[in-house]
Parts: sequence; structure tokens; C-alpha cells
Amino acid sequence: MPARITFTTETPTGPRSTSLVYERRGAGEPLLLLHGIGHHWQAWEPVLDVLATERDVIAVDLPGFGASDGLPEGCAYELSTVVSVLGAFCGAIGVERPHVAGNSLGGLLALELGREKLVRSVTALSPAGFWTEAERRYAFGTLRGMRGAALSLPVPVIGRLSRTAAGRTVLTSTIYARPARRSPEAAVAETLALRGATGFHQTLAAGRAVRWRDDLPSVPVTVAWGSRDRLLPHRQGVRAKRVLPGARLVRLPGCGHVPMNDDPALVARVILDGSR
Repeated sequence: MPARITFTTETPTGPRSTSLVYERRGAGEPLLLLHGIGHHWQAWEPVLDVLATERDVIAVDLPGFGASDGLPEGCAYELSTVVSVLGAFCGAIGVERPHVAGNSLGGLLALELGREKLVRSVTALSPAGFWTEAERRYAFGTLRGMRGAALSLPVPVIGRLSRTAAGRTVLTSTIYARPARRSPEAAVAETLALRGATGFHQTLAAGRAVRWRDDLPSVPVTVAWGSRDRLLPHRQGVRAKRVLPGARLVRLPGCGHVPMNDDPALVARVILDGSR
């Protein structure tokens, strides 16, 4: 069962309290899992139990997403702010320098945690920030369209769509290469998570200026990209390798933007190998 923890974090106006929801399973070295924009910790459910055989796995709802609180008033949804909250969260649950794996926005945050030397290793799955301006505009426009659709569809319609493979394709094919594999319950839950994401627009606004340009020579880095990523095309992985020449670049054949559901065994192996 997920837990909620309230803790204090530093803000431009002084210490403020916030709370995050997280799921924790397994034993071993700690591994922090960070989802993408509009998603929730359950995005990692297909790989959680496999990862938990070797790691103390903490999958967290990012601030303003899932069931977590938004950032405290006056805090911008910028990398440095969210990473500061995640650092305070790790301290509150008794974790020091975990391994981290993130997808999309979560991959970008994982790289920032690595830059701040707050983690032991970084695994970034289709991380944001390696786009051209045209690619960024396309991705952000697509995300806004997904959010608009989630807000406009009545909940009973979402439920009916989720019951068929074709309906789940309508709901989730932008981020999954194999949307029919997603369970009806998961398809409904993540559509509702997208429509309820209070940090969505502020996160997109902050992302307009993001371009990742820094190498991380002191932290082991794995960058993995789905060959069928429709949101951030896999050519961005080659670009990431140029920026991070010491990183291990892994291709995820047949996987979309959120690869954990498309090939759980492969993604779990990539994460575990990256955290060894």
C-alpha cells in the first residue's frame, strides 16, 4: 500500500511543509523511481516486483502529480526546486544517495539529481531535454492534446474505452507501443491521473527553456530509448550520447515512450544493470 509522508523543504520564502505519496517494496540498495509528466508512481508497477528482488524500491508521485501535494506556494516547477524537494523527501524516509531511474520528465530529474551528486547512479528512460526546438514544440503540443482529451472525456466514457484493446489504444497509444497490454484498470487510472495533475501546465512552462548540456563524469549513467517512442523520437538518444559520452546508451526494441509496460523484463534488466 502506498504511504504519504509530510516533511519540510527549503523554498525562496523559507522552510515550508509538503507531502508526497510513494510506494516502497523490497530490500537492498535504495532505488528511487521517477515517472513522467501527467503520470503517477503506478507507471512503474510492471517492473516493481522484479526490481524489488534486488533493491529497496521507492516509486514516488512527483510534486503536483498523482496523489502528492503540489509544490509549496511561491515555488516554480523548475528542475532545481523539484530536485530540492526530492532530496528532502529522501532524507525524510531515511534514504541517502539512492540509485535513481526516471522516465521522460523523471529521466531529466534523475540527471539533475546526478549533477547535484545526490545519487549513486542514474538510469534515464527517454529523458526530456535532448530535443531540438521543433521536437520540443511537437512533444509539448502532443502532451497538451492528451491532457485536453483526458479533461474532456466523461469518466464513464473513459471506463468504456478501457474495456477493449481498441479503446485502450485510443487512450494510451501516444506513450505505449503496445497499449492493448495495459490493463483496463491501469488505463483508467492513468487517464484520471493526467486530468488531475495540478502541476501539469507549470511543469510544461518551466520546460520550455530546458536543454541538457552537461556531462556527468562522476556518476554512472545509463540512457535507454524505445525504438517506437512517438513522443521523443529515439534519435534523441544519439544526441544524449554526444552530451554524455561516458553514458551507456541502450536501445529498447519495440518499446514506446513509457517502456515499462511494453517490455517489463528488458526495462527491469536495464535498470538493475545500471545500478550495479
